Amino acid sequence: MSKRLRSSEVCADCSGPDPSWASVNRGTFICDECCSVHRSLGRHISQVRHLKHTPWPPTLLQMVETLYNNGANSIWEHSLLDPASIMSGRRKANPQDKVHPNKAEFIRAKYQMLAFVHRLPCRDDDSVTAKDLSKQLHSSVRTGNLETCLRLLSLGAQANFFHPEKGNTPLHVASKAGQILQAELLAVYGADPGTQDSSGKTPVDYARQGGHHELAERLVEIQYELTDRLAFYLCGRRPDHKNGQHFIIPQMADSSLDLSELAKAAKKKLQSLSNHLFEELAMDVYDEVDRRETDAVWLATQNHSTLVTETTVVPFLPVNPEYSSTRNQGRQKLARFNAHEFATLVIDILSDAKRRQQGSPLSGSKDNVELILKTISNQHSVESQDNDQPDYDSVASDEDTDLEATASKANRQKSLDSDLSDGPVTVQEFMEVKNALVASEAKIQQLMKLLGKDAN
Repeated sequence: MSKRLRSSEVCADCSGPDPSWASVNRGTFICDECCSVHRSLGRHISQVRHLKHTPWPPTLLQMVETLYNNGANSIWEHSLLDPASIMSGRRKANPQDKVHPNKAEFIRAKYQMLAFVHRLPCRDDDSVTAKDLSKQLHSSVRTGNLETCLRLLSLGAQANFFHPEKGNTPLHVASKAGQILQAELLAVYGADPGTQDSSGKTPVDYARQGGHHELAERLVEIQYELTDRLAFYLCGRRPDHKNGQHFIIPQMADSSLDLSELAKAAKKKLQSLSNHLFEELAMDVYDEVDRRETDAVWLATQNHSTLVTETTVVPFLPVNPEYSSTRNQGRQKLARFNAHEFATLVIDILSDAKRRQQGSPLSGSKDNVELILKTISNQHSVESQDNDQPDYDSVASDEDTDLEATASKANRQKSLDSDLSDGPVTVQEFMEVKNALVASEAKIQQLMKLLGKDAN
């Protein structure tokens, strides 16, 4: 963290003391119990990070701290601040409330249903309202008033809005003005640093022209955030963007010895995906990496003597209603991949992302992402995944609470840490990593059984 949390800081949802997590896109700090609910909502609702045990880009943490300190929580609890709410019996959760159902119901109403957010007067054409809000956002990001911009985003302003008269996006404006915290906020809400304005310039170009070098470097990092996160998950290293290295591709040593026909078929199908479907799959794998790493941090930071099953791990990716049922099922099947299978998929995605950026030709096939997940997940599985898979809520079982991220992080220095220029690691090194993963997973399973007995 850039600074120690002040003792006066409290959980935004229940007012409990000493919050240790942050909801990045909501601009709030939250306690462990409330965070357990946030994580079950999914990243499309709340993007959580531990304040001390998760790596933070300094300006991203500064953005969240600024929002919290300037009352961002009042955006999500607007109507609760009205004295009439108290008279009607409506109130926020308190530290003494049970997680289920009290805190969970309040948090879902607050962030998922947006039940307490200020509502604009109804209009016949919602698209006009969104356009007006986006134009206000476009104008506001040139200042340092983050909470105003968050309020506009909460009401429906679009972070990637292209202003028809100005010929650029809010991120272009923020970059030209050197507003790095505004750029962080816009990026969290989906703004693309690679978008060109009407003259062909990107936000990175404007940041460099204005002498805002820290901002320019951060925008490049944001542009490669997905592939950087996947590489860091496997080998604990990030590309050196300053020197033009934008990808690290870890490799399995002597991978040909373990490359089954199913694995080859899966890789071929991955390469034949359209760019749109490939991007969807890459985003889903990014979410799964986040889930596994957050679960590892969660288990490492909890008081295991009082840990209860209802607030332990999130066993698979929560449903995103904006996605099709097929995609949601595919996303949840990612939780079934063991460490080796998942690493194989991540490496294939990193390799293909680099190939696509370099403009290598694609076959143009429209194969379904679900088929690729099925093929890859079968390469080492004992159980066959039938096409008649039950609905996604039952895809992952209790035994599928993957915690390989713990082992992966513990062995990063010995792991699949090899980019294209360094060459692959040796067979002996790979076997050491593989054995360490198996041993670590066994220890985790033993811990979970002990915790289960304590809970009973």
